[in-house]
Amino acid sequence: MSQRDELPGPYDGQAGPAEVRDPIIRQELKRAIAWAMVAIVVVLVWQLAQALLLIVAGLVFASLIDGGTKLLRPIIPYSRTLRLVVIVMLIIGGLAGIGWLAGIEIANQAEELRDTLAEQSSRLLASLDELGMMPGGTEITQIFRDVLGSVGSLTSALGSAVSGIATLFLIMVIGLFIAIEPNIYDRGVQWMLPRGSRPEFRRTTTRMAKTLQRLLAGRVLGMIFEGFLTWLLLTIAGVPMALLLGILAGLLAFIPNIGAFITGVLMVAVGLSASPELGFWAFIVYLVVQTFDGYVVIPMVAKQTVDLPPALTLSAQILFAALFGIIGLALADPIIAMTKAALERRSEHNDEEDEEERRRAAEAGATPTDPG
Repeated sequence: MSQRDELPGPYDGQAGPAEVRDPIIRQELKRAIAWAMVAIVVVLVWQLAQALLLIVAGLVFASLIDGGTKLLRPIIPYSRTLRLVVIVMLIIGGLAGIGWLAGIEIANQAEELRDTLAEQSSRLLASLDELGMMPGGTEITQIFRDVLGSVGSLTSALGSAVSGIATLFLIMVIGLFIAIEPNIYDRGVQWMLPRGSRPEFRRTTTRMAKTLQRLLAGRVLGMIFEGFLTWLLLTIAGVPMALLLGILAGLLAFIPNIGAFITGVLMVAVGLSASPELGFWAFIVYLVVQTFDGYVVIPMVAKQTVDLPPALTLSAQILFAALFGIIGLALADPIIAMTKAALERRSEHNDEEDEEERRRAAEAGATPTDPG
């Protein structure tokens, strides 16, 4: 017998330890692998949360630019590139105009605002100490110093001003690249999906993009209205730093609920720094603006854009802020709006499939059978 003949042939006996032939065990193994993959994806998303949020912010900015190009379509109907250039120039020109027209005043008022908030905080702590609401043996100056130190630590955790500007620039660059040719990225994602799911994915992403653009349109309109009305009424009432407070109110209006509360605290604190009467009028202006915005502007805008339940948006903002910081707080509403649009489209797709199955069943039942 040759050495080749002595080689063992394939073993046809029992299954080896690595083989799974029981269909039940094989099905459970598939489920375990699927859950393990889900867990790995969750861990990766958690570890890459900041980078993913930057990409989402870029998508939001791209949607804002694309929505602007659609608004200019009746004026410039033939060239999307030209409309895109006009929108980008308007954004850059608006930012530069604000910095040029009110830069010095805003800088001076920002310094004054910081001193005012520090003074008002000291007065509040002193009042609490006189009422016996402070721990015994604790000095007001030390507590205030600790508060400022905590704020400084939080600011350091969020990054320096240079880092913030760099992050904003990166978001704008990502958004601009996506807005220039969005179909390239859409087709690239579709290419990685199974053929059968590509049409439905296309419809879902289209629904999400339209929802996001309507949401951003409403947010921008609300920001302009709230900022302008706040500045106008504070100027009429004689409250100092009206321009800075108006700009802050407009910017914070992008984040409903929480942004409005922060605006009110700043307005009342600045008003009280001048006199109790101006503090009262600042509070009245805040109530007037928020009431008109809440009962007139927001319902009108939500009817034409996206109506998100207030409790849902506030809960999402708190959760995203706790998990991802200030970027998560700013992106909570867009993420919730896109998720809502995707779930609605999924529900519609399921209804369409059920309707198609009922139609086929009805046709099959109505078809006459061959007696032979």
